[in-house]
Amino acid sequence: QVQLVESGGGLVQAGGSLRLSCAASGRTFSTYAMGWFRQAPGKEHEFVATITASGGHTYYADSVKGRFTISRDNVKNTMYLQMNTLKAEDTAVYYCANKRDSGPYYGSLDYDYWGQGTQVTVSS
Repeated sequence: QVQLVESGGGLVQAGGSLRLSCAASGRTFSTYAMGWFRQAPGKEHEFVATITASGGHTYYADSVKGRFTISRDNVKNTMYLQMNTLKAEDTAVYYCANKRDSGPYYGSLDYDYWGQGTQVTVSS
């Protein structure tokens, strides 16, 4: 069983930045792919970014490419999402997810464990 806890969400003005964190329990964090997803009101779960187990490869949705950066610290068992130049359309609940494989994975159904989410609100 893996437990994931997101933090770092909040209210920010358009053009601003936030950094989300996802702390994972367990001793095998470094062997798992990780991902960020988001869900806005009335919309489906949307892929944001994924990172392979080693951290050597990262992939992004077109909507966030160039603005968001996913990273991980396998010593601290933590994944991050640095979000810059935020837009109103980035407003959503952001979830981190864990896949018991090296990755990468893009679909929400691919992932095994999920955090409870953290709200990000961007005011225009």
